[in-house]
Amino acid sequence: MQRDKIIALVMAAGYSRRFGAADKREAVLGDGRSLLIASLANARGTFSSLRVVVRKEDAPTGIEECALIRVKGARHGLGASIGEAFGTLLEDTSVSDIQAAAVLLGDMPYIQRGTFTALMDMSAPNIIVSPSIEERPGHPVLFGRDFWPALARLSGGDGAKAVLQANAAHHRVCPVNDRGIQWDIDTPEALEKPFSTR
Repeated sequence: MQRDKIIALVMAAGYSRRFGAADKREAVLGDGRSLLIASLANARGTFSSLRVVVRKEDAPTGIEECALIRVKGARHGLGASIGEAFGTLLEDTSVSDIQAAAVLLGDMPYIQRGTFTALMDMSAPNIIVSPSIEERPGHPVLFGRDFWPALARLSGGDGAKAVLQANAAHHRVCPVNDRGIQWDIDTPEALEKPFSTR
């Protein structure tokens, strides 16, 4: 599949309760960038199309030039946000030629561009592709367009697990040498933990 037929969907609508009262997306990494900006950086340099999924009431800073999808039901969990986001994509005529979507998490700043491109090169409309390292799964997951209607029906907090389980025969795993696929920032302590020790 041509890489320009794949869109990145960056999930940044969660409430991050484990992080505490502060907005995790605005947390500052060692290089001075916010967590969300850092998580977007490699994706923006790799995918020609990108949408950032935020809560309806959000006023995110630093990503004003990004196309946003505003969701109403983020309080119900990641699955609900994914469902709304894919429902929006299916109705968006500007992405009618897009054949796959990469679901990225907005708290994973260390995924390498090479991982994105390896996944993109395996992608197809009837295929789900995810990375693994040392046989352990990670993010992002790329969903061919055939699976978008099922994703649009998601609700609750289990992300897209139900769609993956129901379509196991169409799931392909891409082994990578990239620990960033498992490195998500869930607590303030994780901001300070050296990446190399994980």
